[in-house]
Amino acid sequence: MRDDLQTIYQQRFSGDEDYRTGVWGILVSDWFSRYIPPNGSVLDLGCGYGDFINRLKVPNRYAMDLNPDSQRYLQPNVNLIQQDCSTKWPLSDNSLDLVFSSNFFEHLSSKSMLEATFRQAWRCLRPGGRLVAMGPNIKYVPGAYWDFWDHYLPLTESSMAEGLRMVGFNIQETVPRFLPYTMAKGPHYPLILLRAYLKCPFAWPFLGRQFLVVAGK
Repeated sequence: MRDDLQTIYQQRFSGDEDYRTGVWGILVSDWFSRYIPPNGSVLDLGCGYGDFINRLKVPNRYAMDLNPDSQRYLQPNVNLIQQDCSTKWPLSDNSLDLVFSSNFFEHLSSKSMLEATFRQAWRCLRPGGRLVAMGPNIKYVPGAYWDFWDHYLPLTESSMAEGLRMVGFNIQETVPRFLPYTMAKGPHYPLILLRAYLKCPFAWPFLGRQFLVVAGK
């Protein structure tokens, strides 16, 4: 599995590193920073190349991914956990303030794996902690969703919210249409347009294909 992930992502994202870095710099500073506790502990679940977690200034940063290439891209003081996310995490109960995940849950092979992952997030989050998840919404990308070899679970903002409630989370925010679908095969638009897009939620229903779900413990 790890070798497959390494090959898939090298082929899919090779040559896009600088653009992806710029995109995530804007996403973190202009949007996701509102969910980040300044003095807390954060886990980037399905961290990939560390595009999110590398930009945070919190004291305790964790990243989880099976891709062996992840270690090369993470900053030295980011703690990488290389394991199946549906098995017990090597973190204490009530030890995290935020679990963040982007375009990851659709790669899990079953709903039972996703539920087990939710339960680990619930266990490790402190009371008042949050899980923030973004991913492709099958309602708005029905065919293109299957263009990626490693997509398994078709999810919507509603199914995500229902699964999270089932393990105890309360849903604080759901956005059915947030960002456009993917950077992997799409054009590289000027980054100034992304900054403008985030400030114009009236445009999201027309262009957004990914959900955003925020759940609290």
